[in-house]
Amino acid sequence: MARFFVDPENIGIDEVRITGDDVKHISRVLRMRENEAITVCDKCGSDYDCTITQISSDAVRARINSKYPNSQEPPIYITIYQGLPKSDKMDYIVQKCIELGACRIIPVDTKRVVSKPKDIDKKIFRWQKIAEEAAKQCGRGIIPQVAPLMKFTEALNEMAGSEAIGLMPYECEHESRLRDALKQNNGITKINILIGPEGGFDETEADAALKAGIKTVTLGPRILRTETAPIAACAAVMYELGDW
Repeated sequence: MARFFVDPENIGIDEVRITGDDVKHISRVLRMRENEAITVCDKCGSDYDCTITQISSDAVRARINSKYPNSQEPPIYITIYQGLPKSDKMDYIVQKCIELGACRIIPVDTKRVVSKPKDIDKKIFRWQKIAEEAAKQCGRGIIPQVAPLMKFTEALNEMAGSEAIGLMPYECEHESRLRDALKQNNGITKINILIGPEGGFDETEADAALKAGIKTVTLGPRILRTETAPIAACAAVMYELGDW
């Protein structure tokens, strides 16, 4: 069933009102008509089974048939702090991490970032749209946030001040395994994961992360690409602590 996110203020007692780009998608792309069924999510974890009652050029109205809690949100809150990769790798990272259950993704400017786009605000907007489409596709109950670009020190400060445990997959770590770190913190519901860019972390950055209380872990003996590491880490966390 087609699924759409709607701002809470557009949801009434017995009717929802869909506006924006989704109107064109419903009428021209999906070619839906009155009396067809859709699912609407309020971005706060509730889903609504609805029936379209009216389609106009600027809005779609639908009757609410039932409301129920979304069942696709994971029990673990994962934030990915991603060293900014080059080209379109961030598109892939955002899409796949959202599918796996990440709730927030933060691009980070580190010493070994190869290139930082001049139009970073446009990139953030694009990544947020990708996050929304991924959330729709996999049935999420929220639209995960892609935050503005952070400096490495800002990311460390935020992680250090968080109640979540902080983990940093690091190619120079050979003993502390991700699985062991997760088992030691069984019962935790929030995890921050810091991922390096193509060139990895500078030694001074790794030292600063340790001093901030972030634990370095290994993802195995093979060095993973920057676009592979966050996906592997998300999958491991979901297997060990999530809803797999």
